[in-house]
Amino acid sequence: MTPIVIAMLVTILLAGTVVLYVAFPHRGEEMPHAPWVGDAMRKGVERLPTLDNQREREREHSDA
Repeated sequence: MTPIVIAMLVTILLAGTVVLYVAFPHRGEEMPHAPWVGDAMRKGVERLPTLDNQREREREHSDA
């Protein structure tokens, strides 16, 4: 029973993080009452490989 509860809590926290990101930093707005959370989310997303980042890297390598 405990592993199921822990898994559900982790799932809810992850879903809440995605909702907060989409609601504020993704649209370019500051998060109310906790702007540091939005800054941390932006930094994390900038480090993750996305399709746009990969395309930019491929262009840089092909230009060099």
